[in-house]
Amino acid sequence: MRTLLPKSAFARTVSLIALVLALNLALTYGLVAQYVVKPGINQLTHVITNHILIAEWVDTQPDPLVRMHIEDLSEVRTLNGLAAQDAGLSRSAGAPWISRLVSERLDRPAEVRFTTAERMFVWVNLDDADHWYQIPVEDMRGLRLWPSFLLLGIIGLVSVLGAAWFARSLNRPLRRLQLAAEEVVLGNDPAPIPEKGTEELMKVTRAFNRMILNLSKVDEDRALLLAGISHDLRTPLTRIRLAAEMMNPDDLLVDGIIQDVDDLNSILSQFSDFARASERVGFTFANINTLIEEVVAAAQYLEAEQIDLQLQRVPDMELQPVAVKRILTNLIVNAKRYGQPPIEIASGLSRDEEHVWFSVRDAGAGIPDEQVDAMFNPFTRGNAARSDEGTGLGLAIVKRFAQMHRGHVEARNDPRGGLRIRVTLPRYPNAEVID
Repeated sequence: MRTLLPKSAFARTVSLIALVLALNLALTYGLVAQYVVKPGINQLTHVITNHILIAEWVDTQPDPLVRMHIEDLSEVRTLNGLAAQDAGLSRSAGAPWISRLVSERLDRPAEVRFTTAERMFVWVNLDDADHWYQIPVEDMRGLRLWPSFLLLGIIGLVSVLGAAWFARSLNRPLRRLQLAAEEVVLGNDPAPIPEKGTEELMKVTRAFNRMILNLSKVDEDRALLLAGISHDLRTPLTRIRLAAEMMNPDDLLVDGIIQDVDDLNSILSQFSDFARASERVGFTFANINTLIEEVVAAAQYLEAEQIDLQLQRVPDMELQPVAVKRILTNLIVNAKRYGQPPIEIASGLSRDEEHVWFSVRDAGAGIPDEQVDAMFNPFTRGNAARSDEGTGLGLAIVKRFAQMHRGHVEARNDPRGGLRIRVTLPRYPNAEVID
C-alpha cells in the first residue's frame, strides 16, 4: 500500500512540523477573524450608520447655525458628486461587505467606499443619490490586518526553517551511520563516527564504532592467518619444486609434481589476494581501456586463445590499477578455464557518465541461473562440472576488489551463449558524500 508520507526521516520531521504550524496559523487566522476582524467591522458599521442618521437629522433642522455647529462637531460633510470626486472619492476603494452591512442596518441601498490618504475617510452614498457623506475615521488604519497576517506568515516561515535546521541536525548522525553502514556492506572499514546527537544516537554510534573495530580485528586476523599460511607453505613447496627439477627428467612423475606445485602456488597467491582485497591503497587516475589492453597483451593470454576487444571511449577515472588488472586477469582465467573461445572483452560509460563498466564474456555453455549469485561467494564454483580445477576464490576476489572501488559486479548468461560478467566502477570512488 502506497503512502503519501516522505521516505526520509528528515523530510517527515520537517513535513510534520510544517503541518502543525500550518494548522496553528489557520486556527490563528480563524480566531483573529472571529474575535478581532468581525467585531471591528461590526463596530465600524455601527459608527457609520449612526453618523449617517445624525447627518440626515441635521439636514432636517431649519436653523443653519445649528446645522453648521453639529457638522463641525461630527466632522461629517455632505458633498455633491463633483465635489466628492475632487475631495478624494475618485481615489477610493470599494467595501462590498461593509456596504451590505450598512444597507441592512439602514434598510435601504448603501454604497461604502474608503480613501487612505493623510487622513482616512469613509464615503457613503444612499439610494444612488447625487451626494456623498464624508465621514472621518481616525483609527481605520488599525483595521489593516494584512501586516499582522504577513508577520504571522514570516513567523511560520522562520519556524519551518528552524524546524528544518533542527531536523537536519537530528538526522545528520543517522546519515553518518547510514553511510558508514554502506561502507561496511561494500567491504570497507569506515572511520569511527563522531559520537554526537541525542543520548540514544550516541549510544547507537558508540555500539556501531565498537562493531567496526571488532570487524576490522577479524579482517586483520584473517589476513594474518592467510598470509601466514601462504608464507609457511611456499618454502616447502619451493624445496619440493627444486627437488623435482633435480630428478630424472624422464620420470613420468616429475612433470606432475611440478604442475601440482605450480597449482598450489597459484592457490596461495589467491589466498594472499583475497586477504589483501580490503586494502584501499594505490589509487590513481588511469584509463580502463589502457589496463585492458595491457592485460590482454600479456603473453600468457595470447598463446592459443582468441580475445575480441570491443572498447568504447571512456574517460580516465580514479582506481587502483593493480587491483583492476587482477580483476581482469581473474575474469579472463575464469573464461578460459570454464568457457569456450572466443573471449570477448567490452567497456563503456554509463548513461549518467558517473560510472565506467567493463565485461568479459566466453562462448561456453553458461551456468544455471539459480547459481549465478552464488558464484561470487568464496570457495564456490558454478556447478559440479567445474569442480575439477580452481579454489573458488577467483570471482570472490573480483567481487572484493570491485567493492573496494565502491563498485559492483554482476553475472548473467548471454543470449548469444556463454557467461558474461560485468564490473561497474564509479569514476570517483573516494568522493565523500556529506549531508
